[in-house]
Order: sequence, then C-alpha cells, then structure tokens
Amino acid sequence: MRRTFSLWLGLPAAAGLLGFALIPVLAQQPSAKMGKIYGQVLNPTGAPQTDGTVSLSPDGGRTLKYNFPVSADGEYSGEAPAGTYTLIYREPTTPKGQVVDEISGIKIAAGANVEQNDDMSRPAYLAKMTPEQRKQLEELKKNNAAAMKANVVIKELNADLKMVAQDQSDIDNAAAAAAKSLGSNATKDQIAAKTAEIKTAKYNDILTMMTKDTGLMPNQAILWVKLGYAQEGLQKYDDAITSYQKAITLESAAKTPQSDVLGVADAGLGEIYARTGKVAQANAAYDASAKADPTRAGLELRNEAIIFFQQGNADAQVAAAEEAQKVDPNDPIIYYLEGQGLVQKATVDPTTHRIVLPPGCADAYRKYLQLAPTGQFAAEVTGILQQAGEKISSSYHAGRR
Repeated sequence: MRRTFSLWLGLPAAAGLLGFALIPVLAQQPSAKMGKIYGQVLNPTGAPQTDGTVSLSPDGGRTLKYNFPVSADGEYSGEAPAGTYTLIYREPTTPKGQVVDEISGIKIAAGANVEQNDDMSRPAYLAKMTPEQRKQLEELKKNNAAAMKANVVIKELNADLKMVAQDQSDIDNAAAAAAKSLGSNATKDQIAAKTAEIKTAKYNDILTMMTKDTGLMPNQAILWVKLGYAQEGLQKYDDAITSYQKAITLESAAKTPQSDVLGVADAGLGEIYARTGKVAQANAAYDASAKADPTRAGLELRNEAIIFFQQGNADAQVAAAEEAQKVDPNDPIIYYLEGQGLVQKATVDPTTHRIVLPPGCADAYRKYLQLAPTGQFAAEVTGILQQAGEKISSSYHAGRR
C-alpha cells in the first residue's frame, strides 16, 4: 500500500595529519632470509586509515626499500629481510619528501611474524601537532562522536523500517491470512473479524515503533509518513493529518526532495479527506500527490475513485475516475468506476420498463468492456447494458454471472 523507504549515514574521514622529511623511495630488494610484518594504521581519532602506504627504511628514513599498501580497513602486511627498520606511513596525497608518521626500532626476524600497528592517537604523535592541528583534531573527534551516535540511531531506524515494511505487507494480505487461519468452514463475518484483528495489531506495532523513531530523529520525513499510515489505519485521522503534513513540510524543505515520499504523504492526506467527506480537500491532496510523483499518479487517482465508491459518494467517484482517465486512459477499472457511479442516477422507463442510463454511463461501460472483455466486472456491465437496451459489440465476451 505504501512504499518502503529506507535511511543511511556514513562517518566523516579523518584529515589534517603531520608531515616530516623523506628521501625518495627505492626499489624493493628481495632476500632469502625474510620475516613477515603486519598491522593496522589508525589516525589520530583512533579510526582506521582507509588508504596509503606503509614502508620500511633500514637507515632511519633516508631510503624506503619495502612498501606495503594499506587496505580500506587500515590493515597492511608484507615481508622484509631480517633487520631493524624505521616504519614510515604516507597517505596517497602526502607531498614528495614528506611523511605522515614514523616509528623507529622495528625488528624483523627471519621466519617470524611481527605485529606492528601505527596508532597515531598515541601521546608521542599528538605531542608533535601544532595548536591549530590539535584544534582541528578535537573538532573532528567531536564530529565523529556525533556521527557514530547518529549511526547507532540510524541502524535502529533502518531495522524498524524493515519491520514496518513487513507489517504493511501483512496488512495487505490480512484477509488471506485470516481465511487460512480459520479454515474452510469459517463464515464471512468470522473472516472479516479476524482480518480486522490482524490489521489492528499490525497498525499498533507500526504506531509504537514510529512514535519512538520520530522522537529519536524528528527531521526524517519518511518516519512521519509511516506514523501517519499507522494512525490512519487506526482511524486516528487528526493525528494522521498532522503526521502527513509534518512529512510534507520536512521533505519540501529538503535540498533534494524525494518525490515518492511527498507523493505518498499527499495521497495519505487525500485518503483521509475522502473518507471523512471532505471532497475538495481530497481532490487537492490527490492532485498534489500526482504532481509530486507522476509515476504513481494513475494508481493514486484510481484509489481516490475507489475510496469515494466505498464511501458511497457517487458524484466524487465519477469526477475522480475521469481525472484518473486523463493520466492512464487504458486502465479498465476507472471506466467501470465511472459507469458504476453514473448508474446510480439511472431511471426506469415506465412504458418499456427498461433502465434509462444517464449520459456518459453507457460509454464508460462500453470502454470497460473494450479494455477488459473478460474482466472481473464484465458480466455485471454486460447485464446492465442489455437491460438498458444498449448495443454491445460482438467482440465482448463477458464471463458467466
């Protein structure tokens, strides 16, 4: 019934590291007496560096003979001959002749594995920073802490949105689930009651989650859309209107508004107005939905006509169906809905006892049969046209009644 939408947030990368003198890199020299070195490079915030190179220098940094790339997780590994080295770390953008960090006295033994991390959050490294660099680092740590906290919330929200999507699917399939659970001997009333029970439970689940989540992150429009959906399903219409309007306000103010979020929120408002007899407001909301998300315009306008049909508002039903035809002229249901709304004004000729259809009714029914000659309502439509003495094309093949 509603789209699912999902939310994601990433952490900012660290920046502003130090630089020291460096002699150009020389070619790597292989040796039979090799040892392995491995570890992780951490920036001053304590987060892994995502690229760069770790090199080993046998002469205190004057020459770099062994070079190992740093992975996206900050890890590196490689082999070098037994000896004592200075470990050098450089970023891809580090200027020639400069380094980001160095650690002296790294010993590698033949046939042995040596773990050596380069943790630039260590006091010795931080002490080399300028006051401006320390200020930048504190700002970065503060931003990273806020982003990490937000990521925890985002993870929770994404999990809840996934559960909401499943609840919405369960709501859409509630009637089938009710019939299956009650068995073949269940009456229509029993199935209807069970269906309502399933839907109410699911709507309440969504209401609980989205009430919590809009409190955790009130600036996310999609959360207000889902909250409005639950409130609407529980017929808390005033609350739902407030939630949908909040979603529209937030999304409209976004740098790049999401058309589908706006479309669903406007359609939600339209449905509430249609169910509460506010025809003008319903038409305006559904028009806004169609404008915001043209890909769903035909579907939402058809839904408007269906809701007016459910509410017994024939005039509004016909008007909505005619608007839907402008967007999707090949949808047979909207012609049936137009004809079904118009036929409410049919009369009976006292002489012939035939049904006298109002203007446009027969045309709408014929169009339905043209598009869906064996459709769900073909037999009903054929019967009405026959009772009115209207000519029916021989190409129509209505099913048995």
